[in-house]
Amino acid sequence: PVYCTDIVVAKGTPVVQGKEGYVEYLFDTKPNARPTLREDGSVDFFHLNLVNHCSVGDKLAVLHPSSQGTEGKTVRGEVIKPLHIKVIKLRFGKNIELSEDQTEIYSKVDGHVELDGDIVYVSDVLEVENVDPATGNIDYEGSVVINGSVTAGYTVQAKGNIEVKGVVEGATLEAGGNITIARGMNGMGRGVLKAGQNIVVKYLENVTAQAEGNVTSESILHSNVSAGNAIEVTGKKGFITGGKVTAASSIKVRTLGSDMGATTVVEVGVDPTLKRRRFELENQKKEIEKVLKTVSPALVAMLTKMKQGVKMSPDQVTQVQKLSQLEKVKKEELANVESELQEISQKVQEDAPAEIVVQGAVYPGTQITISGASMNVQNSIKYCKIVKVRGDVKVNGL
Repeated sequence: PVYCTDIVVAKGTPVVQGKEGYVEYLFDTKPNARPTLREDGSVDFFHLNLVNHCSVGDKLAVLHPSSQGTEGKTVRGEVIKPLHIKVIKLRFGKNIELSEDQTEIYSKVDGHVELDGDIVYVSDVLEVENVDPATGNIDYEGSVVINGSVTAGYTVQAKGNIEVKGVVEGATLEAGGNITIARGMNGMGRGVLKAGQNIVVKYLENVTAQAEGNVTSESILHSNVSAGNAIEVTGKKGFITGGKVTAASSIKVRTLGSDMGATTVVEVGVDPTLKRRRFELENQKKEIEKVLKTVSPALVAMLTKMKQGVKMSPDQVTQVQKLSQLEKVKKEELANVESELQEISQKVQEDAPAEIVVQGAVYPGTQITISGASMNVQNSIKYCKIVKVRGDVKVNGL
């Protein structure tokens, strides 16, 4: 007899069931409009967080692969098959890179990511119908296309281009590339355009616009417009009336000023970007000098006491060290600012070729400045080219 021992009479192999795979998405797959909560507890209804932004190299999804399991056998040797497991794969569109082991996907562009069904899409162009309370403000890494209009009070920022197929009201548009507005902009005195390249717009009214390249429009009315290269106002109307218009090289226009005598200021020959930078540096210089006027006398007084043998507490010694370091930093900043100011002043003084071409009329009340030389138009002038000759503004016929 054998006791307390298991004796194998028949033996089978248990089946091992497979494991279903799944895809882990590393972005919000169902973005809902939700206002941004500020630090003070208030709610910003202009930022609704509707866009899943992504940058080059961002990991978007991870595949956790499925396994099919292993067959088993009964004690009679019959095969037991595991349940069939569906094979899961990563599905994606363009602008996406797949890892070598095919389990991870990454963005190849700066833009936004979205999920349609089980397919991941990445685009560097964001397309919306309108910019209004339904979308909130837009801040995007790529380009933005707006099929409708931009409502007053909203902001659109893009590292690429901004294209608006409708109108723009008193809003702010900032683009690293071009800004194109098909039906024009009435800024209501608070509208702003800033483009790293060119601005092309049907009309500008009560707008502040800055372009590093060119500005092209059919009319500019009571606006402050500057271009790093040229401004061209042509077309059926082709007028610049009221406000201030500045370009580095040339301004071409059909009508300058108005017969109602609206004050219109036109300037060429100086890069507006340099003028703005000089203004910023001059303000920085004033602030630095203001700090030095406070720090330097206090530091001199404390160092004088130390030389006289006055015993100082550890806190006072620490204060001397901090003041000394602050003075050193501010003096270095001041030297850098003054150096850049000198470079800008030299560039501004250089007379680059500049001209104003008028294909129609220049009306009285127009103030013209070319590379520092100025002229106030007293009588109407027609079909002319205005240039600077030997320090004076000259009017030549076309």
